[in-house]
Amino acid sequence: MTRFSHLLFNHKVPILLILLFIWKPVKAENRSTIDSSFENLQSLELILNSHSFNTHERSTFSYASQTESIERGLTIVHLQADNKVEFKTFDTYGSKEDVKTFLEVLTQMIESKAIFAMLAHDSAAAQLTGFEKQLSDLGFLQLSALKGRQAYIMHNINGTITEQVNDNSITETLSITSSVGSTAIYFPKEVYEFESNIDRYIAHAGGEINGVKSTNSKHALDENYKKGFRNFELDIIETSDGKLVAAHDWNMWARFTDYTGTLPPTHAQFMKQKIYGDYTTLDMDGINAWFKNHPDATLITDKVNDPIAFSDSFIDKDRLIMELFSVMAVEKASEQGIHPMISQEPLLAIKGDKVNFLKVNNVSHVAVSRRIISSQKKLMLQLRDAGIKVYVFNVNFDAGKDEQYVYDNELGLVYGMYADKWISAMQSKN
Repeated sequence: MTRFSHLLFNHKVPILLILLFIWKPVKAENRSTIDSSFENLQSLELILNSHSFNTHERSTFSYASQTESIERGLTIVHLQADNKVEFKTFDTYGSKEDVKTFLEVLTQMIESKAIFAMLAHDSAAAQLTGFEKQLSDLGFLQLSALKGRQAYIMHNINGTITEQVNDNSITETLSITSSVGSTAIYFPKEVYEFESNIDRYIAHAGGEINGVKSTNSKHALDENYKKGFRNFELDIIETSDGKLVAAHDWNMWARFTDYTGTLPPTHAQFMKQKIYGDYTTLDMDGINAWFKNHPDATLITDKVNDPIAFSDSFIDKDRLIMELFSVMAVEKASEQGIHPMISQEPLLAIKGDKVNFLKVNNVSHVAVSRRIISSQKKLMLQLRDAGIKVYVFNVNFDAGKDEQYVYDNELGLVYGMYADKWISAMQSKN
């Protein structure tokens, strides 16, 4: 044994310990990098829910903690880098122009190998007639044969077009790695300019109080007036003895008050109850007293459709806007100098030039669900350009579609909203 070998043999244990000491952190560091890469490749879930008209359910998709309720037609969901998503609904039921744009976008996405999914809501196929060959040539064989009221889902997550059709509903959950997607933008966000002022905001059912919505109570009016609202919606219904009072509907009112008697109640029974034991109910005397004490406030009514009778019972016709639910009621209001707000159903039922009808009848306010504005964008722009103020309801009905969302994304296309709560962005800059 040489002197070098002898030294190596005698010191082999310390050397091995040194090597182990040096080796362990190197392995730990490599493992950390692998773990980190593994985490980045962990999958997210894309959940697609397509419901046909027959189910009367809302179609949705969910991705990365974002859930979206979609409108009638076909919606393309484009997966982007960094777990982002963009989407757009095309009204392939009611608009040939939308179908043409839809096909242009699909062609671009196929050519650029974009990763995307598609789903139908309600009735989606009516205007696809005549475009079957184009759809088939692009690889959408089942979409090219889609019938009017069928559910439909498509995706190309695995590199090939996969389609499903059902007469009622389809739900599919797909695993998506965060490496999927690109930075390409097919649906740039539309930005609408507008000036913020308080007449854009209507306190829905008096506004929220202590987290409780739809109380139609005096306390709600007081609280939301302090916050900044000046337009207040109240639901007006009748007691069993024909008195007008503020309540959304009798079943909700009974739940709010723990009332167990016959519905509707009498006026006296209504006035004895407190909402959640705390909040004061309102009859016409209470409504008139409150608006007399707040001379800069305006009342917007809901539920009641007799403009003449109600306006005669309200303290100030000039501070009254009545949402009305028939063309006849709108015309009556116009004749009597009452400010009408035409509701969605009679508005959409008007044949011919809707804007001209509204102008002839001095209608300067419209109420529609925010759920329809994307499919009725052309009408919304026509109303806006004619100076007719469109207010959207159904704020807070869909996940993530709250007052801030409407403020950031939809005001400017529509004039204002029925808001449950006051947000800082609403503060008038005027």
